[in-house]
Amino acid sequence: MKLGLGLYRHQLDEAHFRFARQCGCTHIVAHLVDYFRSSRSNRPGDQPVGDDSGWGLAGDPQHLWTVDELLDLRRKVNAAGLELEAIENFDPAHWHDVLLDGPRKAEQLENLKTIIRNLGAAGIPIMGYNFSIAGVAGRVKGPFARGGAEAVGMAGPVDKPMPNGMVWNMIYDPHAPPGVVPSATPEQLWQRCRDFLQAVLPVAEQAGVTLAAHPDDPPLPTVRSQPRLVYQPHLYQKLIDLAPSPRNQLEFCVGTLAEMTEGDVYEAVDTYSRQGRIAYVHLRNVRGKVPTYQETFIDEGDVDVLEVLRILKRNGFAGVIIPDHAPQMTCAAPWHAGMAYALGYLQAALKAV
Repeated sequence: MKLGLGLYRHQLDEAHFRFARQCGCTHIVAHLVDYFRSSRSNRPGDQPVGDDSGWGLAGDPQHLWTVDELLDLRRKVNAAGLELEAIENFDPAHWHDVLLDGPRKAEQLENLKTIIRNLGAAGIPIMGYNFSIAGVAGRVKGPFARGGAEAVGMAGPVDKPMPNGMVWNMIYDPHAPPGVVPSATPEQLWQRCRDFLQAVLPVAEQAGVTLAAHPDDPPLPTVRSQPRLVYQPHLYQKLIDLAPSPRNQLEFCVGTLAEMTEGDVYEAVDTYSRQGRIAYVHLRNVRGKVPTYQETFIDEGDVDVLEVLRILKRNGFAGVIIPDHAPQMTCAAPWHAGMAYALGYLQAALKAV
């Protein structure tokens, strides 16, 4: 198993790459979508939370990530002594009608194929994604972690409908007419996901790129009046069974699985790692279940992190593990301190198992 760090777009620079290497990381998971550039409530340096207005504007629908810019990013990561393991999350500007089953769906499926081919040409092995209409929404911040450290949580259901022009918690059309996005049915959402996988998996196979699906965070049956795809552990199996390709894998988020109201997080880790379906792992700790939970320091929540690592090792998982979130510590560099604490704990835990 290998230790990695996830970095947001504004953190993809030499200083953050050196920080990752100094903390013992060997791999980077990079976000190219910018969740902070236009949000009225997200703060760079922290994880995005947002409010009813979402995470701000999506990117440029005319600009797909090119081979040259992906290669440039990979070279910079390599120059710091690291490997670029994955890109995490498609830009809503590139696939909003894939999620919404809109009029540009066919065109945008072709866009996704181009992006996947470009990742393959740049030698980036994994594309993480979250097939969700509402995306990550409804989270709050508070002094939830040990010593009053600021962390993220949820304080009840969030089902206020999304305004037109929004998907995946970002605005792709700021000029959309008034009104709200109609609620899909769970059956419609699963059919859209099936269409997506059937279209892009053959290209991923040819390009040598693995598609890795994140579970719904927060894992509720509905968020913002939209259904969720993977909000219980067994639904990951349904996603796998939609398309049995070895390139159909999981962006395995242990914290999200621990927030789910059914199943057992250790059984889920065992089941999917034995199948060889885990592309890479998000590993954080939490206290509680949806709709009321709080993120904690990695050593103080409900999850026995060492047991998770033991199961992964027993089942032969050899991929990358990242601390996807960490509480903000009270110092001049809250994000850096929180991540350094999580990475140090994981470095020791990996050696221990």
